[in-house]
Amino acid sequence: MREPAEDVIGPPDRVTPEAGASESPASERTAPGGAEGPGGASPGLPPPASEDTRALERYVARRYLSGRRGLVSFITWIAVGGVAVGVMALIVVIGVLSGLQRDLRERILSGGPHAVTLQIGNAFRMDAWPLVLERVQSDPDVVAAAPFIYTEILLSAGENYNEGVVMRGVVDDTDAITVTGVSEHLVVGDLPFVETESGHPGMVVGRGLADRLGLYVGKLVTAASIQNTPLTPTGFQPQLRRFEITGVFQTGLYQFDTKLSFVDLGEAQALLGLDDGVTGVEFDVRDPWQAGEVAARVEESLGYPYKVDGWQEQNANLFSALFLEKIAMAVILTLIVLVASFNIVSTLVMMVGDKTREIGILRSMGLTAKGIRRVFMHMGLFIGLVGTALGSGLGALLAWLLRRYEFITLPSNVYFIDKLPISLEARDMILIVLGSILISFLATLYPAAKAAKLTPVDAIRHE
Repeated sequence: MREPAEDVIGPPDRVTPEAGASESPASERTAPGGAEGPGGASPGLPPPASEDTRALERYVARRYLSGRRGLVSFITWIAVGGVAVGVMALIVVIGVLSGLQRDLRERILSGGPHAVTLQIGNAFRMDAWPLVLERVQSDPDVVAAAPFIYTEILLSAGENYNEGVVMRGVVDDTDAITVTGVSEHLVVGDLPFVETESGHPGMVVGRGLADRLGLYVGKLVTAASIQNTPLTPTGFQPQLRRFEITGVFQTGLYQFDTKLSFVDLGEAQALLGLDDGVTGVEFDVRDPWQAGEVAARVEESLGYPYKVDGWQEQNANLFSALFLEKIAMAVILTLIVLVASFNIVSTLVMMVGDKTREIGILRSMGLTAKGIRRVFMHMGLFIGLVGTALGSGLGALLAWLLRRYEFITLPSNVYFIDKLPISLEARDMILIVLGSILISFLATLYPAAKAAKLTPVDAIRHE
């Protein structure tokens, strides 16, 4: 004996005919073969486009998802959990990569100039730098400018270990100190312009370099350079000069802290034999994001043989690598959401098979094929929306915990920073949420189409 169908869904009370209204003649009701009355639906239900019919579709979708059978409800929550995990992973990882870009950008800007002016074809030497400095300072968006020297030297602390470092010569004025940013990052001592106990010129080094060579304030070091030295039968004869450590700085950037040192511009000129020449002119602008435009304007003003590069151009390879890494991680983690969408497909397909007779009854009562399709689309979108909301909340919570407590550290020699940064940008959040909902919606198309193709007679006869 055939068992009665479980969970047969009828329309809510509000879609039944109003009290006192005469019932439709039997001849106008939907035929068993599935023929529909005028307008595409039987008079037993409102027209398909009415609000009551849409409310019925949403009601049926909720009942099917909750269901009386625990298995259906359990599988539904498995699908919701899959979407939530994918969205949470996307939010956290993209937030970390965005934070890495932001933190690295801020450290680069705080530890160096916004733009640099160099002379092409003169061995990185600029003799007419006063004229160039005047031209640069005449731009209304330039807030500080100063000449500088940039070279590589060999630094020795008197032991058997020597270190190749970058030496920057700067002038003792407000603009130069502002552009270099060294005063903001001093952790011990003072700038290299102060008078020393030994009488030797001063030098400021990074914390990592000080740790490697065992340097401290008052320590004497020897700098050796072969720039502008002639080649003799016995080889290059390096220029040597003694310096006293006057301070130690720390920017948080591994390459700056382990390779950079600052000395007075005149002392650097004497060591390199540049006379009055410098390497170039560096400057800061009002808005760092407009540094590229200001650099192009200054370069046009100076003309050949001068070249001006903003901080974006100087670090283009680094930021391009970070951007590609962000895109790659987004694509990889989107696969988690795609896998979760297959759970939605399997859940809805199983639901179609389990509710075939009920679908036939709804069709015979006048619910159109489009209405059945919308029922299953509502179900898939419900799973996607709930999963996306849960994933967004959990992802934001985890991101806040990572930012608040900083319980994950990074090797600074690999990632330039020692703490895991995180930054949730509104644009990334919107793209992740919309992408998750779109994938969930696409996952409903096949099961919804399969349910809509069922004819009332075959569906009701389904065992």
